Order: sequence, then structure tokens, then C-alpha cells
Amino acid sequence: MFNSGRIINKLGILNVVPMGGFTLCAQQKFRTPCVYFLQTRGKKDDPSLSSLFIPVPVKPNPDDINVGAELTGTLNKADLLKLLNKFYQKREVKLLSMENGLDNYLLHQAYVSFRRYCLEADALPVDLHVVISDILQGAGHIDDIFPYFLRHSKHIFPHLECMDDLKKISDLRTPANWYPGARGMTRKIIFHAGPTNSGKTFHAMERFLSAKSGVYCGPLKLLATEVFNKSNDRGTPCDLVTGEERKYATNGDNISNHVSCTVEMTSINVPYEVAIIDEIQMMRDTGRGWAWTRALLGVMAEEIHVCGEDGAVDLVHSLMSTTGEHVEVRKYHRLTELKVESKALGSLDAVQPGDCIVCFSKNDIYNVARVIETRGMEVAVIYGGLPPGTKLAQAHKFNDVDNPCKIMVATDAIGMGLNLSIRRVVFYSLIKPTVNEKGEKEMDTISVSQALQIAGRAGRYGTQFDTGYVTTFKPEDLSTLQSLLSQQPEPIIKAGLHPTAEQIELYAYHLPNSTLSNLMDIFVTLSTVDDSLYFMCNIEDFKFLADMIQHVPLPLRARYVFCCAPINKKMPFVCTMFLKSAYPQLARFLSTYLQPQILPATPSPSQSVSPIIDSENFFKNSYRFMDLFPEANLVRDMQKELDAIIQQGVFQLTRLLRNSETAVSSGTMSVDDDEFAIHQQKQSYLRGEHWA
Repeated sequence: MFNSGRIINKLGILNVVPMGGFTLCAQQKFRTPCVYFLQTRGKKDDPSLSSLFIPVPVKPNPDDINVGAELTGTLNKADLLKLLNKFYQKREVKLLSMENGLDNYLLHQAYVSFRRYCLEADALPVDLHVVISDILQGAGHIDDIFPYFLRHSKHIFPHLECMDDLKKISDLRTPANWYPGARGMTRKIIFHAGPTNSGKTFHAMERFLSAKSGVYCGPLKLLATEVFNKSNDRGTPCDLVTGEERKYATNGDNISNHVSCTVEMTSINVPYEVAIIDEIQMMRDTGRGWAWTRALLGVMAEEIHVCGEDGAVDLVHSLMSTTGEHVEVRKYHRLTELKVESKALGSLDAVQPGDCIVCFSKNDIYNVARVIETRGMEVAVIYGGLPPGTKLAQAHKFNDVDNPCKIMVATDAIGMGLNLSIRRVVFYSLIKPTVNEKGEKEMDTISVSQALQIAGRAGRYGTQFDTGYVTTFKPEDLSTLQSLLSQQPEPIIKAGLHPTAEQIELYAYHLPNSTLSNLMDIFVTLSTVDDSLYFMCNIEDFKFLADMIQHVPLPLRARYVFCCAPINKKMPFVCTMFLKSAYPQLARFLSTYLQPQILPATPSPSQSVSPIIDSENFFKNSYRFMDLFPEANLVRDMQKELDAIIQQGVFQLTRLLRNSETAVSSGTMSVDDDEFAIHQQKQSYLRGEHWA
């Protein structure tokens, strides 16, 4: 805040004093800017940036004593309004405001607030009251108002005094420096590069199991669960940590030296002998890429085994050059042969034992599974929304040579984390809904990397099929698939970044009245990123959740963690559960009363597939923030029951789908708007009636 811009000495002469970065005299019609004015740089003049700064309301204090009125008399509000309007219209005021960080948008906002304050206050600050009184009486100049206007502007826009600090905080050009623990170590980086079914992860796992301590960082909770089970079966005690679940090899009091976790849950503060970062090419993901970047730059391990596609090798080399660490590359080749068939499937009547039909939406999965089962064949179903237990049960059913289930229908979720005895992969479509850098959903052909990843699941080494086959459902897609599979994975040129909790806390210190969503917007807009290596991940889902719980009284760090939850904002049930879980005072209600009120009952012949979807969504959120739930054991029991319900529902999928169709046609069941919209967009491209 400013000191008074004028001091009346005993002789009644106005003394000139420095204020707000310039010298000002009541008798002067000019002012001299000082050299410390903030140099504008790039984004600062961006109107979209200015609109992110929300003015802090300033209200007059009715208890203030009107000393100014006692000294110079009461101000005429009508004359004051004319004076303020004249002040705002002066060209010199606009220029000087611009030099102090107030562009046209902020200037207008500040003036409106300043005018309202001056007109509504019963008692203005004495220095401002005296200056305005002198101007109205002809003893002062209208420009004398500017120091007080600037003081008010900095009060409602605190960023004006800390813009340099904000820019320094959001300088993301050297993210390696965020992790002093890792920089204080000499880390050995080993890149296991190769296609699917090449044994690259196997070799890394052998080193993990033989180490004194280790951490496995995987892309899916299913993969983390698989490593957890494998490690403990091999006699290496290993804990499991995901965003939804925590399991210990023995009990919670004895933490194991080994931990298997989803990559977002990777600790960057615990030292390990060995770390595995699986599917490193996921650094390019616009939503989750930051987690792989964080793990690679920040994990404190003497030896880091990075597993992924050849296309990520150059980027990992470049990232490690910023830390001064050497990368050893070990290349692997596929262990079994993969052949692209010369003919498309054409009809679901042509499916054979060992086939996996890959779809890119739940609607297609349900439809394909229904049609195949009407042909008298059992079907295993796997998609991303299923719990790990259900996925493993379906995989076991499909892999069991004595089980009559020999057909699988799945999404690209099979591309990672499941050992499946697939003879042939059939792409039902090559069009997949994707999210672009702006967070917008698009329909696009799958990438080379995705095609190779999914097709590579056929003919897995060690299964009954020593050769894998791949084809498409539609004949017109076959040439496109052949072209995709003949190429090398696209080189990955940039890694994702995301504001850390510590950075947002620093922002909140400087901008204490801003919401978390607003802080994220300002941070991303002001951020400086090394465009040759990094990009800023999409934050739209984060902001959506932040706005949803803004009214909930939570510490900023807890609010930040909540908003990192992988919530589907299109599902009202999930959003409701997320909002309720944000209330610590409702935690006991959730854990004590939730089961009888929300837990879906076991699907019966009279029910549809809708309860399964609700069960999946509840399962995803039942383990997050366990410390808020006093009855943790009850929540774990609920999770087991949910897993059993979902498994039973998936086994009865055809009957449930038939009931769902009846419910939809009768108007008793709602359809997910997002799924419906995507389904409608695809119809022009996908297929006609190829069921026959």
C-alpha cells in the first residue's frame, strides 16, 4: 500500500513525495516514470491473461471516522462523479496505467471499482479526501488522484506487485531442478526398447526382484497388481499402491522394501536401489504424460529401468542430458511371428477360437458380445472400467484351455497389462475417440503406436499360439491397418508437464483470494516451457473438479490432491460421490450409511446393465482418500462385494443388455450422453449392418 502522496507542512505548502514508482507534484501536469517499472514480456499483454485476474472486492468500513470531512468539509457526490469520469478519460492516465501493468481491461475494472468505492464510502481515507476536496475547490490538479487510484488497483489486483514472482514460479524450462533428491544421486538409466511381446519388461523385472529395494511404476492398476502378485509369489515382499487401493505384503505396520504402484503414485522422496518405469512412451499423453516425466526426472533410485517403444529413446536421451545422466539402450525384438491376414473378417459369423475383437467404445463391446453369444459362443469381456479382479477373472476364463469361452471382446485396455492367449486380433474399427491438447474430444484413426501395441497381443510368447495374426472387421479398413503395422512407432518429441502442488501453493500465497481453478489458469497462461522438450498437459478436467468442490472448506494441498482424481465428469453418479467425499464431516456418513443406500444389488434377470456401470464407477472411487474414512475395513469389504457383483454382471452380459434395450425403449433408463454422442458421430464411417 502507498503512503500519502502529499504532506501539508506547517506553512501550508504542499511537499512533493515519491509514490507508486513516480514523482508527482500537485502543481505539475506531468509525472516521471521510474526505472523499476515491470518490463512487459510476451503473455503479460495478452487480453486473455488479464481476464483471468478477478478483482478482489473492496468495501468501505462504516465504522471509519470521517476525518477528511472534519478537515475540508463533506464532498459533493455529483461533483465527485464528474471528476472521476474526467480523470478516467485522460490519455495520460491510460498511458501511466499501462506502465504499471494495467492494460485496457484491467484499467476499466480498476476504475469501476475505484469509482464505486469513492461514491459509496461514507468516509474516504483522509489523504484521498483532502486531495479530492482540493481539486474540487481548484487548489489541486486532477492528475493528483492517480497515486490513490493506483493504490486501489493494487489492492484489488494483487498480481500487479508480484508478477515477476509469478513468472519465476511458473518458469518450467528446467523441471529437472524440481527434484533435488534425484539430482543429488548418481543414477544409472537403462532403456529397454522394443515392441510388444519382446521380453523387455521381463528383463527389467528380474533386476527388480533381485534388488534390496525397488519401485515399479506402471500405467495401469492392473499392471501394478500383476507385479504385486508376481513379486510376492516369487518370495519378494512387495506392497501395492494405486490411487484406489493400498495393499501390504504383511500388514500396514511393516512396509515392504519393494512397492508396485501406478505412475501417478510414485514417491519421489523415498530412495530405492532399482526403479522400473513402464510404458515410458506415455510421456506424450496430453492428460497423464506429466506423471511419467515426473517419475523419470524425480525418482530416487540408483538404477532406473525404463521400458517402452523405440520412438521414445531419443526423447529420454534428451531429457537425461538436462540432468547429466547417461542412458544405456538395450534393444529387443519380438519373440514370436506376427502376420497380417490378407482378408478382413467381414462377419461375426467368421470368428474363431482364440479371436479377440477389439472395439473402441462400450457400446460396440456390448453389441458385438451380444451378437456372438446369440450364435451360441461364450464371450469374455474386458474394458478399462472393470476392476482388476474382474479383468483377471475374464482373462483366466479366456486363457483356460478347458473353459468353453474361446472368444474375447475388448477395448484397447488389452494393449497393456494382461497375458492373454490370443491367436488373432480383429480390429472392429480403426476409429477411436481421442482428446486433443485443448481437451476436446475428436474421432480419429488410431496411431501407429496404438496399432502395434494392440496387434502385438496376438501370438504371445509362452502361450499355445506361437504365431499371431491380425486383421480388421471391415474390408475397407484392411489396407489402412497394413500401412499402420508396416511403420515404426512415431518418434516422441515432447514430454508432458503439470503444475506441482508446491508451485500452486506459492501462487496462492501471492494471490490468496483466487480459486484453485483460477490459479491453474493463471499458472498455465504465464508458464514458460521449453517447447523443444516439453508441453503443458491438459488441465480442463482438473479445473472442472476444482470448481465442483470450491465451496468445500479444504486446505489447498488436499484440494489439489482431490482434483487429481481420475473422475469421469460425464457421469453424474461419480461426480456426486466425488463431491460427497470432499466433505471430511461426511466421511462417517459415507462409510457407515453408503452401503445400504447406494451399493448396487446383485443384478437379477429383471435388471439391466445400468447397475454394473454404477458399480464400476463406485469401485473406482471407494479407495481414494482412505484417511477420510473412519471405517476403512468396511470400505474394503464393500470393494470386494462390488468386484463380485461386477463379475457376475459381466458373466450375464447378454441378458442384461437385452433388459437394458427394453428399458431404453420404454424410457426407464438413461443413456450416457457422451457415449451416445460418440456413437452417433461414428455411424457415418463405421459400418452398415454387417451382422449377417
